[in-house]
Amino acid sequence: MTILVVSGTGTEIGKTIVTAAVAAAFRNLRVAVLKPAQTGLVPGEPGDAAEVARLAGSHVTAVELARFPEPLAPGTAARRSGLPPVRPYEVAEAAQKLGTEHDLVLVEGAGGLLVRYDEQGATLADAARLLEAPVLVVAAAGLGTLNATALTAEALRTRGLACPGVVVGSMPAEPDLASRCNLDDLPVAAGAPLLGVVPAGAGSLPPADFRARAASWLAPEIGGNRPAG
Repeated sequence: MTILVVSGTGTEIGKTIVTAAVAAAFRNLRVAVLKPAQTGLVPGEPGDAAEVARLAGSHVTAVELARFPEPLAPGTAARRSGLPPVRPYEVAEAAQKLGTEHDLVLVEGAGGLLVRYDEQGATLADAARLLEAPVLVVAAAGLGTLNATALTAEALRTRGLACPGVVVGSMPAEPDLASRCNLDDLPVAAGAPLLGVVPAGAGSLPPADFRARAASWLAPEIGGNRPAG
């Protein structure tokens, strides 16, 4: 597993924190984090890739291919800004180059798997196909996540993309009934094992604490020591 694509079932579900946890868990490797398109930030503001590096440690190289100021889907944000969009082949080329210099490359998408990156309708899935890379799915904890996860998994299968598993991106400290039941039901919806449960608020931990705890949230398949579900 030289390159791993990280995709959410939607936006604001903990994808960046999960990416940081995986990077932190593989602390003995040279890890690169590639963010193809960062939206909603102006130049100079730290983006998702920089946040991963801050939390995970100095063994992480953060790379961002493009930035668009409005908090929109990458294709829409690129069009409105007048800036060129990010193409799947550019993502693949950047990831492959990083793969020659690092042991692991984590490619973090924007929002869900099929969010558009350009006017042709290209998506993160297209970049993953070019890379022939597996796609780790980050899902929400609560009600509604089973449908979103099943749809994402179906989209991956129809494109011939492997899914090693699903990670809950933000589990409440006091989960409700749906969140508790979803720990058993998410692997069924995804057709892949539950490879991690990251607690809500993990990104607010001091980086040293985040690094010390990251492995306990993740299964061995993605660097941790938590039993896979």
